[in-house]
Amino acid sequence: MPPKLEIVIVGAGLSGLSAAIQCALSGHSVTVLESARELAEVGAGIQLTPNATRLLQTWGVYENIQGPCEPRTCTIYNYKGTVLAHEKDFDKNCRRKYNSPFTDCHRVDLQRALVERAEDLGVHVVLGSRLVGIEFPEGTSMTNGNSTYTATNNSGSVDGRARITLANKQNLTADLIVGADGLWSTCRSILLNRADAPLPTGDLAYRIVLSLDQIPLSDTKLRNMVQNPDVRFWIGPDAHAVAYSLRGGTMLNLVLLVPDDLEEGVAKADGDLAEMKKLFEGWDGVLTTLLTHVHQVSKWKLMHRDPLPTWTHPSSRLVLIGDACHPMLPYLAQGANSSIEDGAALGALLDSSKNPHFKSDKDLEGVLRLFEKIRKERGEGIARETFAQRRDFHLRDGAEQKERDELFRAWMDGAGTGKFPSRWTCPIVQKWLYGYDALGEVDEAVRNQMSV
Repeated sequence: MPPKLEIVIVGAGLSGLSAAIQCALSGHSVTVLESARELAEVGAGIQLTPNATRLLQTWGVYENIQGPCEPRTCTIYNYKGTVLAHEKDFDKNCRRKYNSPFTDCHRVDLQRALVERAEDLGVHVVLGSRLVGIEFPEGTSMTNGNSTYTATNNSGSVDGRARITLANKQNLTADLIVGADGLWSTCRSILLNRADAPLPTGDLAYRIVLSLDQIPLSDTKLRNMVQNPDVRFWIGPDAHAVAYSLRGGTMLNLVLLVPDDLEEGVAKADGDLAEMKKLFEGWDGVLTTLLTHVHQVSKWKLMHRDPLPTWTHPSSRLVLIGDACHPMLPYLAQGANSSIEDGAALGALLDSSKNPHFKSDKDLEGVLRLFEKIRKERGEGIARETFAQRRDFHLRDGAEQKERDELFRAWMDGAGTGKFPSRWTCPIVQKWLYGYDALGEVDEAVRNQMSV
């Protein structure tokens, strides 16, 4: 009989639900613990690139996302409105090159489609369940960063499994715990055996969703912008903005990336509209007109983390995925997409029909070692690339900015060589990001391991 593990996934975000789906498809019993009491509309828009939509299509999730929008073009303007880069037929090009779409959607619509598929596969999603501690088989008992870490004997392990303690005092046991609990991960602190808060990047994001009915009927230009999906960037001194359509062209997602002015320890706050508009005075009139229709806005501190030496606990009963181990600036839209990759790769490696090295829970050490080999370098490499994209998008007026714009012009004229200042349409970086096949990577890694 193929092995059937009891897997507990901490977090019902995109990485956790992706892992749940693939682990269930691999034949395991899966429970997802989510601290929130409902799946609310947090984070608004999300851009799904072909490396993730390929997986969503494989799982039968993509077709159940509400109102996906495939952008027809991808355009980068300088902050005054001059076109620096433009790719027409962006939607068709992505499908042609990567056999999968580039899609913009609402985050909660994707989350609901993932939950629906997971539950169809028998995954048990438990809301309002907050993990506070894990006891591992070797007897190291750990709690979250708000408490003291203590070492105990083997009293908490059951048949070599790990034991989970929830805030409501309930206990669960698991063969494997997947820490998919995001940027403020409790599982990460448990892995490190110390409190470990994320670090500020120096940037924050104003996140805005405009509905079509917020834009006057007389403003046909802006209404057409919402109704006809495209991706637009405006890049300027110390800041940039990105806009794209959601829900079949009935909404516009607008994100403004600016220097962080939130107090230390404040991760999110209500934004001041006058303050926000002042930051973009003198920018392209299309953008500033959009901002006049905004009635409320929130500010999100953008955080990151230093790379970990390992994503896996020594017991091989806990592994981290997604933002818990490789959070990213949103400047390449890969935080969600790489998290979906993580979930797919981990679950596929736990499929004994595809991975002959996995025969029981005794083989978890080798499985997780191979998972890190496949995923760690890529995840951390993308995270580094997001900082490089920030630098190229946020140059102040001057010699470096002029040199960057000349590179853009050369590529627009068909004479560009070398580094391209926008990774979104760079032929090298785009292929590295969008052309990646997580399940194919697993198959190749298993084959290589078998040939050794």
